[in-house]
Amino acid sequence: MEKYICGVDFDKVDVIDFHTHVEVDCDGHRAYDDELVDATRAYFKMGDAASATVDDLAEICRRNNAAAVGFTIDAETAMGHRSNSVADLIAGTVRNNDVLIPFGTVDPWKSDAVARVGELVDRYGVRGFKFHPSMQAFEPNDRRFYPIYQAISDAGVPALFHTGQTGMGSGLPGGHGIKLRYSDPVLLDDVAADFPDLTVVMAHPAVPWVDAQIAIAAHKANVYLDLSGYSPKYFPPQLVAAIGRQLRTKVLFGTDHPYIGIERWRRDFEALELDAEIARLVYRDNALRVLGVRGHHR
Repeated sequence: MEKYICGVDFDKVDVIDFHTHVEVDCDGHRAYDDELVDATRAYFKMGDAASATVDDLAEICRRNNAAAVGFTIDAETAMGHRSNSVADLIAGTVRNNDVLIPFGTVDPWKSDAVARVGELVDRYGVRGFKFHPSMQAFEPNDRRFYPIYQAISDAGVPALFHTGQTGMGSGLPGGHGIKLRYSDPVLLDDVAADFPDLTVVMAHPAVPWVDAQIAIAAHKANVYLDLSGYSPKYFPPQLVAAIGRQLRTKVLFGTDHPYIGIERWRRDFEALELDAEIARLVYRDNALRVLGVRGHHR
């Protein structure tokens, strides 16, 4: 385990946001096509909120005494939208940043995906990888993609997978072609079982498969769950109960920035009236364990 990641001093950070999106690169190019982005912002009732850039995210983190895992999603094959430079931008910018932790992305359908994992880890120092099976149109437990997971496992960094419902494409005809079944967390049970040395993080309360998600996270020592994408006041009751019991060391704070803000999420989480020990685990210590950081647990 390492003591520090990039330039982040975890002794000075109150919370670690494990799930934030960077939508726009330095040339103003969006990570996804305009129709998809606009529909997603409408789903989250964001109005005219500014697009998420690396600088936007860093400023929000500093204002809230937070660190954040930042990423984008390369879904070029499935979505037909050219991947922008956000992956390299995040890694290059964040390497000497005091609040941001870079995660990489690979399109699982591209022939260079395994090599790309190595490049992002070795050249850019990314500390994990983000997948969105519904946007990338792949079944995570398809053995064709196992060499990618092996490369990530060999690098000693976690893999973060979207699970459950998604705001991406919500309300559009055919959901913009995005199929929810690819994000059933049961598919990740196979991955976690077949790669016991790979840390798997299931992103979001996996509506409508929350019960399965809880069971998988409780059963597999290498599986965690991030709580992003929903205000805590909308968490299913069985998930709230699990956070206080069997999943207390397995759940991670996350907002889904820019779609949900840190202030709102924390205010609504406090209203759940969980004890202070659980809050400390959710906000910091569980994430430090997943990231392989030592010496900063309070």
